[in-house]
Amino acid sequence: MATHSHSSYLTGQLLLAMPGMGDPRFHHAAIFIVSHHALGAMGLVINSPVEDFSFAQLMVEAGLGDVKIFRQNVALLNGGPVETQHGFLLHTSDFVHENTIKVNERFSVSANLDVLQAFATGECPREGLLVLGYAGWGAGQLEQELQENVWLVMDADHDLLFNTPLDQRWDRAYARMGIDPRLMSSEVGRA
Repeated sequence: MATHSHSSYLTGQLLLAMPGMGDPRFHHAAIFIVSHHALGAMGLVINSPVEDFSFAQLMVEAGLGDVKIFRQNVALLNGGPVETQHGFLLHTSDFVHENTIKVNERFSVSANLDVLQAFATGECPREGLLVLGYAGWGAGQLEQELQENVWLVMDADHDLLFNTPLDQRWDRAYARMGIDPRLMSSEVGRA
């Protein structure tokens, strides 16, 4: 079992919005944590599709409109409310570029045109999620939200990220933990 320092213990984990989430932007959100340290955290929502913008449109906007798109039915995801014009590819660790962030042994994040083109053509990485924007927390903010029972934390796994339909990710994540979210209270208990 890997050990994590206190300052980065949520890196590579999934945050699941509790059923009573008060912020409608994160209702039933499943968020992959890219980075978590003393200065804050960054995550990518992995179950909220962009409705009005396609992968082909993204390629044109990125100046890659002449690239032959090999991958079909690629969904763009709303990664969060911060920098929604900025794109990220959360992907398997079989692709490394100078700007790639290795989250852990299984997952990496890249944000450059080289990886977008390689992904579109089917060259590599093997699997990935295209995400626009991200969720961000300032120093201590995520820890406070965890104390307030806003999020549930679980290990991220390949099947949940890449093989589970978007609209089922939140429910399946809870089911994998053996939890029925309809039976959960958002109240914080004190002994």
